[in-house]
Amino acid sequence: MYVGRDMSELDQTPKHEWKDAELLYFHHAFQQMMPFLNQEGHEEYVEVVQEIKARGGLRRQEADYTHGTEIHYD
Repeated sequence: MYVGRDMSELDQTPKHEWKDAELLYFHHAFQQMMPFLNQEGHEEYVEVVQEIKARGGLRRQEADYTHGTEIHYD
């Protein structure tokens, strides 16, 4: 289960200030809703994808004994 800021709060926050887990969660959510999104929802999804690309993807750079390279949002 996602624990974090909801879209009404994040909508007022620039994408570069979003946490990685927030980007990952809402990217997944938008992918699931893609057939039902209107133009505004699609533009929001594109902004999320662009921010993920600007960050070089969403993977941890190094794994250690307590964390893998995958980012988990729940």
